[in-house]
Amino acid sequence: MSGDLATFEKILGHGFADRELLSRALTHKSRVRDGTAAEPGNGDNEQLEFLGDAVLGFFVTEVLVTEHPEWAEGRLSRAKAYLVSAAHLYEVAHGLGLGDYLLLGRGEEMSGGREKRALLADALEALIAALYLDAGIDVARAFVRRHILASLSLLEAETEAITDYKSALQDTARALGLPLPKYTILEERGPEHAKTFLVEVRVGQEWSRSAEGASKKSAGQQAARQLLDRLTGPGR
Repeated sequence: MSGDLATFEKILGHGFADRELLSRALTHKSRVRDGTAAEPGNGDNEQLEFLGDAVLGFFVTEVLVTEHPEWAEGRLSRAKAYLVSAAHLYEVAHGLGLGDYLLLGRGEEMSGGREKRALLADALEALIAALYLDAGIDVARAFVRRHILASLSLLEAETEAITDYKSALQDTARALGLPLPKYTILEERGPEHAKTFLVEVRVGQEWSRSAEGASKKSAGQQAARQLLDRLTGPGR
């Protein structure tokens, strides 16, 4: 770990009464598995991540519903899917410099764990849980408002903030208890220098959409956007 906890507390704007909570929130399971944790009895951050995911979801839902009572359920769901997505949480974690303070095992350290999107997003959720347990709901809520919500205009969340529809669809499927999306290239058309691709995305047996694009990536994104609209729209 290249940074000390006191420095990170200044960045967070909160001094922990229970410093072990902060340390645990920053401890990846690889650190405990390797036996390199300074205090292995504290465990890793997976349980805190589980709690933090629920706390974050509640706070985001609370803000969206109370501040935008005119929004329909579909729009609320799309905005929430973006705000709690791994892509957005990674950007927030990266902005805080969270990776500099992670406690990693040797393997994760050598493979660039401090910059891995999923690892940083999970640690941010664990950090939210640690704030909640250490100082209560108001401190945790203030942190979420300041860092998770302040980086975008909620009024533009539906049309402008969601740029990675694949990530948003994956998070929405998980939140709804559905299987994770699977993408299939149905067709390639045209000459090599001007190909178009038809891509289908399927969530379980019931939900699917297909879209065409100039690249596999763009076609997949458009298909994901269509299915996201279907899953979060009225009458699902």
